[in-house]
Amino acid sequence: MTAHSDAYRETANDRFKRSFSTWLWCGVVVAAVAHFALFQLFPELRAADFGWRVEPTPIVPLPEIDVPKPPEPIQRPQLPVPGRIDLSEELTMARTTLEANPVDQLPPPPGPEAEGATDFQFIPVTVRPELRDPAAALRIVERYYPPLLKDAGVGGSVVVGAFIDTAGRVQDVRLLRSCGNQSLDYAALQAVSLFEFTPALNRDQKVAVWIKQPITFEVR
Repeated sequence: MTAHSDAYRETANDRFKRSFSTWLWCGVVVAAVAHFALFQLFPELRAADFGWRVEPTPIVPLPEIDVPKPPEPIQRPQLPVPGRIDLSEELTMARTTLEANPVDQLPPPPGPEAEGATDFQFIPVTVRPELRDPAAALRIVERYYPPLLKDAGVGGSVVVGAFIDTAGRVQDVRLLRSCGNQSLDYAALQAVSLFEFTPALNRDQKVAVWIKQPITFEVR
């Protein structure tokens, strides 16, 4: 018991904290009694008028602002309505009839050159030429793919005519169908000229023939 009392000694701060609750309630009671006695002894006590006034802040009128009128609403586009125009006979094309254009006076039909065909000669074959190494041909096409067009994702399909000799080598190339891009057309011609084929056969004879080789440039 003595050891415990020696270990803990109450300080003045501890005693003040313990007595704080008592002092608080005593102060509240004294303040309430003082206010009640003051109002009982001096019932006519009023706050003194110090005589100073707060001048009101003058109101400055705001300048008039000329607000423009809102713009007129935008009219919705009108739906097109088919109209009718009376044209004279001088402004219209005459009807084409067989009586006015006899068959013997008609222009000849368009020849092969109008369709972009070349002077290919038909050669009968029993075995068509085939690529010796399709993977190598694909690598050649990738090598000739223009880098700027490849990075931009521009591609297309080109049809190239290739003349294959009896050894399977490409001796000549022609552009049969363009993809609309000259750089890709030129790249396809350059690539096909390096392809290697198996020679075409007409029964047991090797023959030189023209073939159509499609080339597609695309980003994978």
